[in-house]
Amino acid sequence: MTRRYFGTDGVRGRVGEEPITPEFIMRLGYAAGVVLAAKDNHAVEHPAVLIGKDTRISGYMLEAALEAGFAAAGVDVMLCGPMPTPAVAYLTRALRLQAGVVISASHNPYDDNGIKFFSAQGTKLPDAVELAIEAQLEQPMACMPSARLGKARRIDDAAGRYIEFCKSTFPNELDLRGLKLVVDSAHGAAYQVAAKVFHELGAEIVGVGDTPNGLNINDKVGATAPQTMRDTVLATHADAGIALDGDGDRLVMVDAAGGVYDGDRLLYVIARHLSRTTKVTGVAGTLMSNLGFEHALARLKIPLGRAKVGDRYVLEMMQANDWVLGGENSGHVICLDRHTTGDGIIAALQVLAALRAGKETLQTACADLVLYPQKLINVRLVAGFDWTKSADILAAMATAETVLAGNGRVLLRPSGTEPLLRVMVEGRDEAVVVQQAEYIASVVKRVIEQHGSVVSPG
Repeated sequence: MTRRYFGTDGVRGRVGEEPITPEFIMRLGYAAGVVLAAKDNHAVEHPAVLIGKDTRISGYMLEAALEAGFAAAGVDVMLCGPMPTPAVAYLTRALRLQAGVVISASHNPYDDNGIKFFSAQGTKLPDAVELAIEAQLEQPMACMPSARLGKARRIDDAAGRYIEFCKSTFPNELDLRGLKLVVDSAHGAAYQVAAKVFHELGAEIVGVGDTPNGLNINDKVGATAPQTMRDTVLATHADAGIALDGDGDRLVMVDAAGGVYDGDRLLYVIARHLSRTTKVTGVAGTLMSNLGFEHALARLKIPLGRAKVGDRYVLEMMQANDWVLGGENSGHVICLDRHTTGDGIIAALQVLAALRAGKETLQTACADLVLYPQKLINVRLVAGFDWTKSADILAAMATAETVLAGNGRVLLRPSGTEPLLRVMVEGRDEAVVVQQAEYIASVVKRVIEQHGSVVSPG
């Protein structure tokens, strides 16, 4: 069965447009509730779910719609308000609930929103459960008799529980005393918890992106816009900066000199530290992981596996290979020995633990890592066009690979969320990389235009 609503990270879209409407979200809550109730083994107690959200103004509306849908299906609801996505995953597991639900569109602008689910184990829902929910969505929505309706209540200590959990992942023999850290919460879900975690471990905190108003999430702040954090680090003479995205599962850091460290660099710092005390049998990356990162890991005798883009696929590779570390260069870092899902705060703590243990800075820890220049160009696709069957595009890719002469990579992949073909070229020589990326993109555009004129004459 093909997914109609679920993507690689739940259901997402523009608020007010299908599927992110109150009516659909209520039906989604009901469908998920029916599926969860069927899976529940408790004969007497109601199944229960946890709902968390980020700070988008639409979260109030969607939370109410979800709550109504679950209650109609006879599922109890626990509400924790604004809370990072990984916090919902943790609390779902800690409270022994049947599922966790997050209302968030992650790093997207405020007028987008989405719904994603976690299993009772704090992991993304298995494919079979998502497909069962989609199948239930095709059925009419009903309502349990009044005596069997679900109830709702708020969890008042959710933030405190999660803060303590995050702190527990930092080594007991270490602390952050003497460090000044800029913590950028992207005006998002982590605004009430992120700074407290680092402060309670001893750091002096300069807060950024911690005054959400429902409309400013990810707006010139956070992991997707680290310039504000970088400027604040330089202005306050801080030791480092930590930037999360709107739902708190993505991390970008900055050093005292203003150098920006993406997911590949941060994964390298953690992997390098772990390799000094344990055998790291592999790290899971993606097709977009930098070739320089792969080569640096190889020097540590650590293989890099490349999964499809998306933290869901990274996690699947980690589980299949029994690896504890993986992530994406966008800043999703998964430390499976610490949490069941990617967590920006916990990832930052593991980086800081590595630096404190080795008495290093981000700059010295990454001294042996040289990332290759990458050029990414997005080309809009037309319906029905299969680029893999174009001899001209394949020839352009082959030409670029010949020019790179083994010192780079060519990657073409369709976007999972937009009608775009992403053209990426990577290599040692930036000028050659840019030239070849633009060359391939021009060929792709020409072939698509020719295809469009054929399928849509006039």
